[in-house]
Amino acid sequence: MANYIAFLKAINVGGHTVKMDYLIKLFEKMDFENVETFIASGNVIFTTKSKSIDTFKKKIEIELEKSLGYKVATFIRTTKELKEICEYKPFNESDLTNEQNSLYVGFLNHQPDKDSQHKVLALSDKANEFHFNKKELYWLCRKNFSDSGITGKALEKALGMETTIRNSTTIRKITAKYCY
Repeated sequence: MANYIAFLKAINVGGHTVKMDYLIKLFEKMDFENVETFIASGNVIFTTKSKSIDTFKKKIEIELEKSLGYKVATFIRTTKELKEICEYKPFNESDLTNEQNSLYVGFLNHQPDKDSQHKVLALSDKANEFHFNKKELYWLCRKNFSDSGITGKALEKALGMETTIRNSTTIRKITAKYCY
């Protein structure tokens, strides 16, 4: 059985509160096994016999909308993919190690077209720098997230698709615990 990580959008933000034990029960109800959550922001680790990511991604989205009462965009990565994301260095090492800066990863369901990428890159300024690699958007934020002037909604509008964003610290912790 393969290990996967589901990054769920709209879990414990914007007035949508979901207990992690309830989220685990929902995944188990969908016949996923070894289900765990990592911090209360919609990171679910699980195993499945299914080889069709598209099929079980759709299953998750349908069940979560039915059970929670709102749409939950779902972004699936294998442990191998997450390890690659964690190891990828989209910016200078000095920027990545500067304690004033934060690196965020935006998960996408497919690689955006060039026009969408240009729209996001046009949002760059002294405080915000963006980079794409495969199905991920890397965002170097040189200010507090709330002071950056960039919102998830602005990124989604520029992308023309949904995304969910995680701090690279969370990605590193998930990778260390589940991908080695």
